[in-house]
Amino acid sequence: MAFPARVSSVAVSQINVTPLVDVLLVLLIIFMISAPVVTHKLKIDLPRPIPDETQQKAEPIQLAIHADGSMYWNDMPVDQIAINAQLAIAGLQKIQPALYIDVADGASYQVVAHVLSSAKSNGMASINFIDQR
Repeated sequence: MAFPARVSSVAVSQINVTPLVDVLLVLLIIFMISAPVVTHKLKIDLPRPIPDETQQKAEPIQLAIHADGSMYWNDMPVDQIAINAQLAIAGLQKIQPALYIDVADGASYQVVAHVLSSAKSNGMASINFIDQR
């Protein structure tokens, strides 16, 4: 293999601008495509933040339903009539407490369903179940 011999020993001082022009053209095309997407506005109705007054939390309610059908409202024994009255009072409060229901393994489905329907009909917004595993 023969390499061509340089006639002069002067260094090449020219800049190859071809790759620079290629990159600039690609960037130009990208900006031309993405510019209409950026200028397009979409109106979204986001929920308003709740004022600080209503962010206060009410003390949660613990309702335990045992396998024999007995119920305990914050560790106080209650019957079905008292549960309905307590849920009605809690549903009318400005800041509603969260209702945490702890159901024993052998509890009757009918009792649990009645408590849930009563809580829902009285306007309770936060009803949760506790899992004691």
